[in-house]
Amino acid sequence: MPMTALDIDAYPGGDVHAVLCDMDGTLVDTERSWFATEVSVMADFGYDLGAEHAVRLLGSPMEPAVAYLLDVSGIDVAPGELERRINARMVDILRLGVDLRPGAKRLLGELGAAGVPLALVTASYRAIVDAVLPSLGAHHFHLTVSGDEVVNSKPHPEPYLTAAAGLGVDPARCVVLEDSPTGVASGEAAGCIVVAVPSMNHITPGPRRTIVPSLEGVDLPMLDLLARRRAGGAEAPAGVTG
Repeated sequence: MPMTALDIDAYPGGDVHAVLCDMDGTLVDTERSWFATEVSVMADFGYDLGAEHAVRLLGSPMEPAVAYLLDVSGIDVAPGELERRINARMVDILRLGVDLRPGAKRLLGELGAAGVPLALVTASYRAIVDAVLPSLGAHHFHLTVSGDEVVNSKPHPEPYLTAAAGLGVDPARCVVLEDSPTGVASGEAAGCIVVAVPSMNHITPGPRRTIVPSLEGVDLPMLDLLARRRAGGAEAPAGVTG
């Protein structure tokens, strides 16, 4: 969904020039479904994927996740076939509908009403994005960037730099909403303002990120304040806020 010049011109402006949102675990409650799907697919090959592996898989792009699964299990299957099975099973699940994370619906509505340009930036592949968008609301987003549409997925900065370029905005004036260390690293490497909302993974406090327990505590005035601090040369608060 490319953004048009008319869309840009319609934005009244503010301290935040755009909000770039991760999908899984940030806006929609899919992280548990991803891991359950990986457990199920690995069981098809006779391997019992234990809960201790979740921390390495949650928030991971597909290629490194598949490489990890093959490494720990030793199963004899081509990476492309394992990837295909995981994605196909997830699409079937997601087409039935997915729950939004607390505060996500309100925040997307608030940002849309204010005219803030929004992009969805995810490590999930396009088929997964297309399965989730009906539940999430495709109309909220001027642009979507999926993991199979970039050369380098998260934690590389390319996904967020691609989104900022697509919207025609400065990454330094964009707020990234993320739930995983991988995504936080991507947003920070792109030079964006990062608000971390941990779902199933712990995120370590740092000087360039703001950690909140839920999107319930995030609104446009808060994001404008973070952008204003960045523009003035101040770093975001390093601890948990809200």
